[in-house]
Amino acid sequence: MDRLDGMRAFVAVAQHGSFAAAARQLNVSPSAMTRAVAELEAHLGLTLFNRSTRVVSLTDRGRIHLDSVRHILDEIALAEAKVRGQDASPRGLLTITAPVVFGRLHVLPIVNALLLAHPELRLRLVLTDRDINLIEEGVDIAIRIGALVDSSLIAVRLGAVCRPVFASPDYLARRGTPMVPADLADHDIIVFDGLGSSHDWHFADTMVRVAPRLAVNNADAAIASVRAGLGISRTLSYQLREDVAAGRLVLLLRDHDLPPVPVSALYPPRRYASPNIATFLAATRAHFRQHPLLPAADWMASIYNSSTK
Repeated sequence: MDRLDGMRAFVAVAQHGSFAAAARQLNVSPSAMTRAVAELEAHLGLTLFNRSTRVVSLTDRGRIHLDSVRHILDEIALAEAKVRGQDASPRGLLTITAPVVFGRLHVLPIVNALLLAHPELRLRLVLTDRDINLIEEGVDIAIRIGALVDSSLIAVRLGAVCRPVFASPDYLARRGTPMVPADLADHDIIVFDGLGSSHDWHFADTMVRVAPRLAVNNADAAIASVRAGLGISRTLSYQLREDVAAGRLVLLLRDHDLPPVPVSALYPPRRYASPNIATFLAATRAHFRQHPLLPAADWMASIYNSSTK
């Protein structure tokens, strides 16, 4: 491999923590990947990775070099994009991260459509409820839900959602309906740790500390337990729309809802000219024009209007 290929190999190994996984990403043999990194280390006169039978991790010098190499590769990608023109077809690898349920419901259909439309594009979709560092973990674009704290990233607003409290009709028939947040003390509570490890539920006018009967780390599991009549929970509104429309779930305490929070696509400034990112953003905007991200108050109104026709 040449020096540039060696840099790409180095970044891939750092990203995956594995020579074998990096070799699969770049479609080369593990021995070629090992040789490329070894040649780069020999050229620099440095050890970039700590190697063991179980773990491959960056050395201190390796971490310093990684940021510089990523910057060089970004600049090369931008130069190629400028030469090909703004209307160039997307190609190569685009890495996207999104929350687990949101990614499954909304981002995966976008990814599937892009793969069909652009044969030279490869996509890596990382579904996690952890806010990962885009630069450190080699991610091109992230979908985030909530207030944005990293002002160094370019943000594109996609919509807004809220965090309603909900239960099943069967549970409410059996245990009664809470009328104010303080009533939650008399109910079985199911918490989704991905929404925050605190058991303090904040409302527009108060805060209530809940004592969960069930805690899970997955929104789908929490919703399924509520649907089965096991208690009351709270999660993001886009996860509930179909169940509410079908009558399987009921939104509660709506007069006490917090203001909606934004859903945004974020990417580093120096990648603004990437045809891959531009294509993904265009497809994402089109998707959410067809499937708007709205707070519960907006889509509840449309559900009510549909049911009264």
